[in-house]
Amino acid sequence: MSCAFTLMQSPVGTLTLVARGERLAAVLWQEERENRVRLGELHRDDQHSTLRETALQLGEYFAGKRQQFDLMLDFAGTDFQRQVWSALLTIPFGQTRSYSDIARQIGNPNAVRAVGAANGRNPISIIAPCHRVIGASGGLTGFAGGLPAKQYLLALEGRQSLTLDL
Repeated sequence: MSCAFTLMQSPVGTLTLVARGERLAAVLWQEERENRVRLGELHRDDQHSTLRETALQLGEYFAGKRQQFDLMLDFAGTDFQRQVWSALLTIPFGQTRSYSDIARQIGNPNAVRAVGAANGRNPISIIAPCHRVIGASGGLTGFAGGLPAKQYLLALEGRQSLTLDL
């Protein structure tokens, strides 16, 4: 199945919003790493209802008027990746979790590195808040959108005291 996409300007750069059918399949970054998210054939559709609703809700989020998203999501990945991405959806606005917290939550406490890898392949950035996952030391670690974008998103949510782990 081909996917529809549209572009959205945001405070963290141009985002590519992708829908598969009526479900959101991806929120991609301006400087997206090749093959981080595999989607297949894309066609532009700026009038797609799911993409318009996603842009509206993201706009509200960036304006400080939304803390939760109400969208149907289509996570395409392995069973393990989908477990990690589902766990991301449980992290409340303004809070963070470590990779080990997520590993324990999904019942696999020794899978910290695998959780990190799955987190890095999260196709639905911001909506499935992988930016809320931080290093065990409390510092910021890798992020597909770049560490400045991660820092911006966490500051937007009121987590301004975090530092970059370089």
